[in-house]
Amino acid sequence: MASSSVTSVILKNFVPSEEPKLSDFEVKKVPAPSKDQLKDEQVIVKPMYLSIDPYLRFRMMGSKDTFAESYVKDEAVSNILVGEIVASCSKEFKEGDMVLDNDGKWQTEYITNSTCVSRIPSKDGICPRDFVGVLSMPAYTAYYGTVILGKPKPGETILVSAASGAVGQMVVQIAKAKGLFVVGAAGSDEKVEYVKQLGADAAFNYKTCGKYADAIHKAAPNGVDIYFDNVGGEFLDAALANINVHARVVICGAISQYNVGSPDKLYGVKNMVNVMYKKVTVTGFIIFEHFNTPEQKQFFDEISKMYVDGKIKYKFCEKKGLENAPQALLDQLAGKNIGKTIVKV
Repeated sequence: MASSSVTSVILKNFVPSEEPKLSDFEVKKVPAPSKDQLKDEQVIVKPMYLSIDPYLRFRMMGSKDTFAESYVKDEAVSNILVGEIVASCSKEFKEGDMVLDNDGKWQTEYITNSTCVSRIPSKDGICPRDFVGVLSMPAYTAYYGTVILGKPKPGETILVSAASGAVGQMVVQIAKAKGLFVVGAAGSDEKVEYVKQLGADAAFNYKTCGKYADAIHKAAPNGVDIYFDNVGGEFLDAALANINVHARVVICGAISQYNVGSPDKLYGVKNMVNVMYKKVTVTGFIIFEHFNTPEQKQFFDEISKMYVDGKIKYKFCEKKGLENAPQALLDQLAGKNIGKTIVKV
């Protein structure tokens, strides 16, 4: 007999500044969806793996002034997930199909339109979890930023911050495959060791290295040609102090600034004049604008082959249980993860 209720993770409070807390979420029971509720071209999805990503911090702010659509208070949290179709009134999908939903609910079953999900392609050596891992949005972010925006040339030096995370671990490996000298910064000795295992030529612990600019110079004595920025703030400033002529700075994230209490506490970058002196190209990007493009197909074809051939490693930080998704997000924002944070529902 089907259950009459399902578990849902609700956002209780908007968090415009400071660090979010577990009490800002609520895990509750809600009525279970049923097939007789489905309209034409609707399906019921049962999530299997949730992607936990830093940009969700913006969706918790309750603001219309960020790049990410705000959550609705007292409604289910949502994000990219892999799930199974358990009921369908769609011509395109049948029960048992594995799908990717780019904004699926953190709920053990939910109704959505069939146009909101896409069938996961079958490929030898690739499993559904890989679509929140090595073939996920953060992995595509790494590829797009490194290859398309970074325009790497063999022999150049790339610096990547948060190098052990979901994006960073892919940047390190893609850059090595393109013939670059790779320098990674991470927040613990364990993370630094992992970055080295991925193939980085040099890596350091930014929490114990002393002055960032000195640590970067020591690791990259020939300067930085590409800086892949995941953290912003003081580390970005230090990277600009070591930047080369005609370098490319790819702005992917600024996690060091996400929980700053007020605008006047944001770190003011002091070395921006080097962008002019060194004729540096600085590009920010939002990867969602590059979905369903030739570049995304290029990413999928190239990275899936490398992964199947054993040329790409990918580490997960996997939590179990939908009810633990809020804590998984808080841990990620606090830098407690190594690799890609996901939740197995």
